[in-house]
Amino acid sequence: MSAYIGRFAPSPSGPLHMGSLVCALASFLDARAHKGQWLVRIEDIDPPREVEGASEAILRCLRAHGLIADQPPIFQSHQSALYNQKLGVLEQLGLSYRCQCTRKALRSAGPRYSGLCRTRHLTDGAVRFNTQVWEEIQQSSVVAFTDRFCGAQRCDLAEKGDFIIHRKDGLFAYQLAVVADDIAQQITHVVRGEDLLRSTPYQLALFKSLGVKAPQYGHIPVVLNQDGHKLSKQRGDPGVDETTPYANLLQSLGHLGFECPENFLGDLSETQSRKIDNILKWATAAWSERYLH
Repeated sequence: MSAYIGRFAPSPSGPLHMGSLVCALASFLDARAHKGQWLVRIEDIDPPREVEGASEAILRCLRAHGLIADQPPIFQSHQSALYNQKLGVLEQLGLSYRCQCTRKALRSAGPRYSGLCRTRHLTDGAVRFNTQVWEEIQQSSVVAFTDRFCGAQRCDLAEKGDFIIHRKDGLFAYQLAVVADDIAQQITHVVRGEDLLRSTPYQLALFKSLGVKAPQYGHIPVVLNQDGHKLSKQRGDPGVDETTPYANLLQSLGHLGFECPENFLGDLSETQSRKIDNILKWATAAWSERYLH
């Protein structure tokens, strides 16, 4: 059995909000409960959406909460050679093609891409994953998997259409980049927000196409704001207050369904770093008891 390697992969589109901290904590606890490694990856492949200084702020916030990675973080902006190599493999397998459809044409065609450019043999434009060829190779267009927390999942990629893996503006698409990095970092387990559950079938198709075993996935409920919407940097939801890390961890554990017993809190005069260390040790044991036994 392969050693456990998990990861937290935020995008630097703003500071960590509470939803991101909950995801970071869940992935950290799962790694520690498995006695494995926990890595951090900064997904900075979309410059128009990035906020200056956000990467440093994210890493500082994680450290303030005792969430220390076992290796230096990697940045997707430094991974272009890796992504190009994976694009080349998919092209050689006949699993990708160029697309020049405009946004207007795509909107008028509806939510599912029609595959219009599959047979046009274009030499420039966006790159799409060819689900038709993939279906022929796999003899099925259905992706089925069991999520650790959400249970059995099933998705028919033929109904979703050919998704983009390299954008027309030259930027690498999320689905390709995340799979390439998970392969390079030998990620075995992914714990992340339930909002990314719909991306998993695309990623599983890419893993299979590239001949690599996919990680085990576990998707946790997202944190909602007072209006019932998922917390979002783009919507302007506030970042985590780094001056109250212990309280933030307790709140995050509450979102994950864990309640620290009052008698555990102990001596309130303890240093904050010691309190953080203690709560993370307790939480790791609680996570192990719930999910590993």
